[in-house]
Amino acid sequence: MSNFTEIKPGKIQGNIFEMIGREWMLVTAGTPDSFNTMTASWGGAGILWGKPVAFSFIRPQRYTFQFMNKYENYTLTFFDEKYREALNLCGSRSGRDTDKVKATGLTPAFNGDSVYFDEAKLVLICRRLYSQDLNISCFTDKEIANTYSGNDLHRVFVGEIEKVLVKD
Repeated sequence: MSNFTEIKPGKIQGNIFEMIGREWMLVTAGTPDSFNTMTASWGGAGILWGKPVAFSFIRPQRYTFQFMNKYENYTLTFFDEKYREALNLCGSRSGRDTDKVKATGLTPAFNGDSVYFDEAKLVLICRRLYSQDLNISCFTDKEIANTYSGNDLHRVFVGEIEKVLVKD
């Protein structure tokens, strides 16, 4: 297994907009015995309630959604471009019927009950502080509201960044 060094959240290097929106990330929740991961390109990081936080948006039909609701801890994992194919698979297949670890060849790693992947370049280990479903009536931009059909609005998950691991 590769080595990681723990740093403070304020020492994260890179452009968070690029990292999330263009490079993507894996959102992983569960325990070493039972977890799921999915690719995400929505989210962010900053300060909320005086704490370093990361936030992610997940639709209720995603398999990872139930893990995010059930478990307090989750991770956001960032990779080099050479893992794009693995990220594509994790974003297009459901963990309900695909063993994503086997299909991608990624190596699960653990920090207590938090699951991340050894191939990562950056890992945010988060503790869920808050979650809430988006509400269609709260959109002030109706064009964005119109991108949703039916009852598939995302839930936002806000987590305190408890640890940041960077690849040595």
